[in-house]
Amino acid sequence: MSDTKAEILSRIRGALGSDGSSAGATGVAGTAGATGTAGTTAAPVAVPREYRSAGEHAPGSDAVLELLIDRLVDYKAEVHRTTPEDLPDLLAGLVTQRSAERQEVGSSDYRSPDVLPTTPATPRGAVVVPHGIDQGWVSAMGGVDVRVDSRDAPLSAAELDGMDAVVTAARVAVAETGTIVLDGEPDQGRRAISLVPDVHVCVVRTDQVVQTVPEAVRLLGTDPGRPLTWISGPSATSDIELERVEGVHGPRTLHVVLVS
Repeated sequence: MSDTKAEILSRIRGALGSDGSSAGATGVAGTAGATGTAGTTAAPVAVPREYRSAGEHAPGSDAVLELLIDRLVDYKAEVHRTTPEDLPDLLAGLVTQRSAERQEVGSSDYRSPDVLPTTPATPRGAVVVPHGIDQGWVSAMGGVDVRVDSRDAPLSAAELDGMDAVVTAARVAVAETGTIVLDGEPDQGRRAISLVPDVHVCVVRTDQVVQTVPEAVRLLGTDPGRPLTWISGPSATSDIELERVEGVHGPRTLHVVLVS
């Protein structure tokens, strides 16, 4: 390990404390076990925590929702507002529309023919959902082949690539950054299912929308071992000649359904 890397890690251990936890809002972290490049114990490190820890608007308030929608639209996501009663019909409409579009255009609308499997792994008209999703949502998708994915019975990458769309819930959304976070809960599923299919339909309750990133991190911190997927609009890049291209390393189309 280089001296520079050892010094960086030493400072991190000093800031976190010997038990791996921070010292709190204004305290100084303990440093037992934190050694510098010379093998000496690092000096206590004061951790400034004067950043804004919350916004001025309450989670799920009209101001927060308006800000989130503005960010999502700017990122070229498609936003839908609905009620719990109308949610199943809306999801069915989105999924059916996508299946019809793909059957009309064909798989090559988003994948180069030379990388497509010679035999499609999944027939068109199929949607993947995590095993813990609301069954009322699934039952509304009549006429569509709904495939369930779980950690115990995961679909292959080829099968996921053949799906028209994926439908998931969410853990939290951040209005100021237009970001939606999934944390691998049963209604959100494995990370792969929200990254491989070309269309992601993500359901977010309005009470899950907070204003700032620190508010979201506090919620996520209650279960620190979960895998996180942070989504800010559809997958896109402008690396080549500054031309925006969607669907490079994730879903090309993101539908965000806000339920209140």
